Amino acid sequence: MKRVDDFRLRLGKKELIPIMTGGMGVDISTAELSLVAARLGGIGHISDAMVPTVSDRRFKTGFVKEKQKKYKYNVANRDKSVVQFDLVRLAEATKMHVGRTMEAKKGDGLIFINTMEKLTMGSPRDTLRVRLSAAMDGGIDGITLSAGLHLGSLALIEDHPRFRDVKFGIIVSSLRALTLFLRKSARLNRLPDYIIVEGPLAGGHLGFGMDWVQYDLKTIVDEIHRYLKQENLNIPLIPAGGIFTGTDAVEFLEAGAAAVQVATRFTITKECGLPDKVKQEYFRANEEDIEVNLISPTGYPMRMLKNSPAIGAGIRPNCEAYGYLLDGNGNCAYIEAYNRELDKHPDEENISVMDKTCLCTHMRNFDCWTCGHYTYRLKDTSRRLADGSYQLLTAEHVFKDYLYNTEHQIALPPA
Repeated sequence: MKRVDDFRLRLGKKELIPIMTGGMGVDISTAELSLVAARLGGIGHISDAMVPTVSDRRFKTGFVKEKQKKYKYNVANRDKSVVQFDLVRLAEATKMHVGRTMEAKKGDGLIFINTMEKLTMGSPRDTLRVRLSAAMDGGIDGITLSAGLHLGSLALIEDHPRFRDVKFGIIVSSLRALTLFLRKSARLNRLPDYIIVEGPLAGGHLGFGMDWVQYDLKTIVDEIHRYLKQENLNIPLIPAGGIFTGTDAVEFLEAGAAAVQVATRFTITKECGLPDKVKQEYFRANEEDIEVNLISPTGYPMRMLKNSPAIGAGIRPNCEAYGYLLDGNGNCAYIEAYNRELDKHPDEENISVMDKTCLCTHMRNFDCWTCGHYTYRLKDTSRRLADGSYQLLTAEHVFKDYLYNTEHQIALPPA
């Protein structure tokens, strides 16, 4: 029986282990996690979600406090259109996060950054241009375009000196989304270097409606694979979402996939950015404790643990400090939902907002426990300790388990 180690991903002139770790924000896919994947010859992802916040936590900078102080006068105002990011400071934060990670990289692997189009930040085009350019300035090996169609993203940076050198990929959940992107990128003579096909069992935001259960990753991958062959496009396909064992991965690799992207099993590693007490929530979760809901202000369905503190929390929007989801007019679906409940209950100290959540604040505080469909199987990958908690794993252990195990076996960590 074949193992993942029997396959290799060819990306340009590089030959890589065909394992890519997912870019989970906000700093859940840490630099440390990505560095392990790169050291072992694969591809590690960091995320550019809320990079000023991440930089403050990691490097003791003051980007958030600085912005909060500037717009403090607007905290009680329902109109958030004046709240804007300082683009010079945003570039600093991104370049610092990427640059420090790249300086620490060892081994033959690569490090990519996951860049979400839905992080509109009050000025969608300008902030996206800065984030992409600064990541390239910081030396990133590749950029994965996610959470959106990204029809104009590459055009924003076509004049950057590294535009032809950095690897670019797109995350799609349908052939239609891919064809739209390919049409746009073909005009720039810059097709993607890889395509990540994310299925309905993935964690966090989904590229499906609430009918996600009707879709199947293998079916979507096969459809896209046939299309690429038909169009004579030799672009590596990388399935993602629900690939829980090395054997799951091999099934895709034997069917023509170039690599796999995996994330859920790395959430309970020591290198993952989640607090240890939250990692234990993931371990304890059962299948019925996981739901797909519509509380994200982005409009995308999102998979998470039902006991996430973010669900139903009615905190005041903290856009002056954060504001990563403000659209070009300074609007956000959570602000609308919060103000609606505030108008209904003007005298209540603590209101509840059930239909949306303040994703910026809750992701920053690790209170929105997004997860993959198979999170309930994590308890089977570790050992239960005497106090009832579960032993945390190392990212290297999980990576090698994917690489070497067969017959859906999962190696438990040394006791």
